Amino acid sequence: MGVDYYSSYISRLIEQLSSLPGIGNKSAQRLAFHIMNMPGDQVEQLVQAIHDAKEHVQYCKCCYTLTDKELCPICGNPKRDHSTIMVVENTRDLAAYEKTGKFEGVYHVLHGAISPMLGIGPDDIKLKELMQRLQSEEVKEVIVATNSSLEGETTAMYISKLIKPTGIKVSRIASGVPVGGDLEYIDEVTLLRALEGRVEL
Repeated sequence: MGVDYYSSYISRLIEQLSSLPGIGNKSAQRLAFHIMNMPGDQVEQLVQAIHDAKEHVQYCKCCYTLTDKELCPICGNPKRDHSTIMVVENTRDLAAYEKTGKFEGVYHVLHGAISPMLGIGPDDIKLKELMQRLQSEEVKEVIVATNSSLEGETTAMYISKLIKPTGIKVSRIASGVPVGGDLEYIDEVTLLRALEGRVEL
């Protein structure tokens, strides 16, 4: 309730910051007061960086990761194996696998997972785009690397059912990834083992 003690400008800043994922009221207050104590030019740079990212970053027209070009550097790289697509929930998961330096294929970013409880269905994530991609590209294998949460597993099974009839091999990363584990927080060795130990669905 301490928000009432601050200037209405600070209260508004706290309110906006606390609407961000993972930022509770206390963290929002800390950030707000940190921003108030920053030099003016640093605040300007922060505001400009947020504005520029929002203005220039878009979906890659192929894999739907976030990029500032029409094609992201991975999709635009002819040395990558475009016949193997790893399906991930978000750009952070893509980055986690890229850090291993061992995956030579390309990605497809769903921007979410199927969650009936949250009212997120197959049409709310980039599944239709994945199926369109499979029709237009020569793909041999789709590796489903959604998180091992209930939503991630539901999404993996749904993808498998969609792709199976096309004759394309569908595999799932191995369960070296702990149940409920978000890929972005898992170390590279575990991710690599999960990739190498993938099982066909």
